[in-house]
Amino acid sequence: MKNDVILNVEELSKSYGALKVTNDVNLTVNSNQIHALIGPNGAGKTSLISQLSGHTLSDSGRVWFDGHDITHTKPHARVHVGLVRSFQITRLFKSFTVLDNIALALQAKAGHNFSFWQPVSKDTQLIANAHAVIEEIGLERVAHSLASDLSHGEQRILELGLAFACAPKLLLLDEPMAGTGQEESARIVSLIQKIRKTVSILLVEHDMDAVFSLADVVSVLVNGQIIASASPDQIKTDPLVIQAYLGDEVST
Repeated sequence: MKNDVILNVEELSKSYGALKVTNDVNLTVNSNQIHALIGPNGAGKTSLISQLSGHTLSDSGRVWFDGHDITHTKPHARVHVGLVRSFQITRLFKSFTVLDNIALALQAKAGHNFSFWQPVSKDTQLIANAHAVIEEIGLERVAHSLASDLSHGEQRILELGLAFACAPKLLLLDEPMAGTGQEESARIVSLIQKIRKTVSILLVEHDMDAVFSLADVVSVLVNGQIIASASPDQIKTDPLVIQAYLGDEVST
């Protein structure tokens, strides 16, 4: 494998009975890039992300990450080597503050157990590191607010912060702008543009404006198979992609 390849997926498949959700998927993601994965609902995008993160066991195929075969590696071990997933639906400790959420993510990355009975505020270095992450993601104003009190968009940003706190080499973003308004989506796009300086990203997203403004490479998944991988401009004009998915998205 070339040194600039961070993720290489070979013939990856997953079926549930007669339903084949991913079908011999081949995908290459390079370092220092945002690689977008798009496709219609039910195409298998989230299933593929689950396979890559280790939360779903593949039936066949192989996954290489940073030069190592991680096909059978457990999810927590994938996080440890730098492959981190941000979930489509937020998974936060809603009764904890933003600061505590980030601090707990930092604890988990360091391999410590969650110290629910000993306030993380006693660890000054941990708190300093958590504040640094909060500043990076732009949530300083609500650092001491409960996660449950944040707007939906702020919760999505906090979720990105939890993933970013794990110091990923490759961040799997599953629809980070789902359910957000125009202003909140713009904040998330700006955050992704900011963190891409240090993290490679595989982005699943339905917002085509965001995809085409962010991505270096776009892969199109239809019926569990990658039908095209190219630059955004090439994808916009690919007749097969237009017919299978984009349609009127590129007509304006």
